[in-house]
Amino acid sequence: MSDIRIRTEDPGLEVAYFSDLCNGDYEYLGVPDGDLRSSFDHCSDIVLRADQNGFKNILLPSSYQVGQDVMTFAAGVGPRTSQINLLTAIRMGEMHPPMLARSISTLDHILKGRLTVNIISSDLPGTVMDGMERYRRSSEVIQILKQAWTRDEIDFQGEFYNLKLNSDPVKPYQQNGGPLLYFGGISPPAQELCAEFCDVFLMWPETEDRIKETMKGMSEKAATYGRTIDFGYRVHMIVRETEKEAREYARRLVSRLEDDRANEIKHRAQDSRSAGVLRQDELRNMADADGFIEPCLWSGIGRGRSGCGSAIVGDPGQVLEKMQRYVDMGVRSFVLSGYPLLDECDYISRYILPELKLVSFPEVQGRKPAREPVTPLTTGPRK
Repeated sequence: MSDIRIRTEDPGLEVAYFSDLCNGDYEYLGVPDGDLRSSFDHCSDIVLRADQNGFKNILLPSSYQVGQDVMTFAAGVGPRTSQINLLTAIRMGEMHPPMLARSISTLDHILKGRLTVNIISSDLPGTVMDGMERYRRSSEVIQILKQAWTRDEIDFQGEFYNLKLNSDPVKPYQQNGGPLLYFGGISPPAQELCAEFCDVFLMWPETEDRIKETMKGMSEKAATYGRTIDFGYRVHMIVRETEKEAREYARRLVSRLEDDRANEIKHRAQDSRSAGVLRQDELRNMADADGFIEPCLWSGIGRGRSGCGSAIVGDPGQVLEKMQRYVDMGVRSFVLSGYPLLDECDYISRYILPELKLVSFPEVQGRKPAREPVTPLTTGPRK
């Protein structure tokens, strides 16, 4: 890890789970089940189970598909949780930046500092924008958010936004910079955006040599801005008492997935032709006859899912050893999931979580204050 600089040297791990707000939970991949639809009740059950099971964060995705709007959902479920952070995926450009800052600040106060933000820089539904232009817009939104959360005034002049207004209405609960920003993407402009402005770079499953290469490059990019970042690994998981059981379940999961249906599911997502998804497809084409890219890393899920397309598969010892290899590289955050989401949440909490030292990133990085902060929404003077 010597050539990869990371922000969080603490050996503890932020282990997060995933609640599919976007119509993607299955018992058999690609076979719709009415009991697993992305309703408020089902998605809430997943969040509450992950909270009870000790996960420290949970990714709430955003996509223009049948399911839940992420900010509305987070505001609804947040007060019912006790210790878990909510990693809300927010597409840059969907909302006027000062109002977005205010929405995030409101949610941060509702959660009392348990909010993290996953920055999304994809096209808005129904529109297509040049990639470089999209990232320039995202850059401006992030800079406005940071001004809103850390200064007395928003004063920004750019290509897309020209703003000058006071920032009292958007002061967050979290101090020292506001909610942590997570970001994923392998294209050069995506990586530059994360290196300059974000806190955690999320990676999808790849071979270990590619993961290490990506981390080294991102560490060097962040250093050019005088920054360090942390690294997260987004991956599915199938952990069972024995390797045989885990592999059998993997085969069962895709046993009813037909090619036409798989292709339809993959390409209904906004990011289905992104550089990251295409690289997942490339790796799956290099897998062995059973679909394994390398030991314990199975690519079968990518047949019928856009985005993260592989799972760590094995018994508890194998899974922990695989995770430790990423930790040794410098990974400090994992975003895990499995099918169905409620069932795999229990398997992971039974076999994996007790063996790890778990931490909350907002606490470790000094964003969540030990006591209630003085803000206009807490005890600050009314004006």
